[in-house]
Amino acid sequence: MKVAQGILTVRGGMTSHAAVVARGMGTCCVSGCGDIKMDEENKKFELGGKTFVEGDYISIDGSTGNIYDGIIPTVDAQIAGEFGRIMAWADKFRTLKVRTNADTPADAKKARELGAEGIGLCRTEHMFFEADRIAAFREMICSDTVEEREAALAKIEPMQQADFEALYEALEGTPVCIRFLDPPLHEFVPTTEADIKALADAQGKSVEDIKAIIASLHEFNPMMGHRGCRLAVTYPEIAAMQTKAVIKAAINVKKNHPDWNVKPEIMIPLVGEVKELKYVKAVVIENANAVIAEAGVELEYEVGTMIEIPRAALTADEIAANADFFCFGTNDLTQMTYGFSRDDAGKFLNAYYDKKIFENDPFAKLDQTGVGKLMETAIKLGRPVNDKLHCGICGEHGGDPTSVEFCHKIGLDYVSCSPFRVPIARLAAAQAAIANK
Repeated sequence: MKVAQGILTVRGGMTSHAAVVARGMGTCCVSGCGDIKMDEENKKFELGGKTFVEGDYISIDGSTGNIYDGIIPTVDAQIAGEFGRIMAWADKFRTLKVRTNADTPADAKKARELGAEGIGLCRTEHMFFEADRIAAFREMICSDTVEEREAALAKIEPMQQADFEALYEALEGTPVCIRFLDPPLHEFVPTTEADIKALADAQGKSVEDIKAIIASLHEFNPMMGHRGCRLAVTYPEIAAMQTKAVIKAAINVKKNHPDWNVKPEIMIPLVGEVKELKYVKAVVIENANAVIAEAGVELEYEVGTMIEIPRAALTADEIAANADFFCFGTNDLTQMTYGFSRDDAGKFLNAYYDKKIFENDPFAKLDQTGVGKLMETAIKLGRPVNDKLHCGICGEHGGDPTSVEFCHKIGLDYVSCSPFRVPIARLAAAQAAIANK
């Protein structure tokens, strides 16, 4: 995806992972064009009565989903002139803060240019896929003992620390919320024979042993499987490594910029039961405090959670007593509330629009009646228990104008969206403040 100029998929929809990652990169993406007849083997596809082969040019419009034959000239978007004036007016009226979802310093820098006031979601797993890191991470997955896992993670820690330092530098003292490892481990394992053999050699294991480990990681429903805080409960050493990287990075950047307010926000994902949060939070606090004490400095940090499981919203009073902040991950919250897979719902949602069951995609426009009620419930239960609790949203809905207005109404502190959606979120926040005076 990094090297593609545009991305076009046959399956999926606006909030499939392909679309979400592309939006974060600022890469044009049309996801879920079911009319394409794909012939992968012969590197060609058919669309609109024409066959396109490798080397042919097409243009795609990510806003409309239109696909054009041939090249259409484009220019980069920038905030200037009259657009800049409207943005300045918007900032005068809005009360909602606007943060960005960013995993790289380049994304963060772009978001700052477009007016973002911090990072609401940094997905740390995207940092593991670089060639020099994935090998060490695969070693960790295939380790037999805690010691072996810690040795593999020790190779990754300085790289994670450098990533976080670069993010803090790019954000210049504005808040940075870092989500701990979230996806299931099978996403990191090798798939080609050559990569499997390389891992086997590095681990001193046979190819069959590695294949058995890979097979054991297979899950029938991985999005509801061994991921999120469940990884940290099973392998607390992952959370320990990430905590040390976050805190060491913050200490270094604070030394270089004493006037900046560097206060890490550590977000534990996929909590559904308060005891999960308590367990992982204890690992975070133990490691964070040890690093701070060893450095002999003062550093404040926060530990919060992502509310993305309905049970978490319904027991938010228990969770708020143990969390400094809530961040609503509405992609998963919508998925779990409806029981729809966000990567597969595109296959049948058109029938729902035709039959007037749905007016729009609940993954693109927040379902205020159901999912929204869970969000409201979480805030109403959480804030009386913890008056310092701050709440935001970091699902893709954070960049949708009607969803931003709803977030304003229920009293969120900020919305967080992909860098290129920051201007529309700023404008929507201002319109919400004016409409709901």
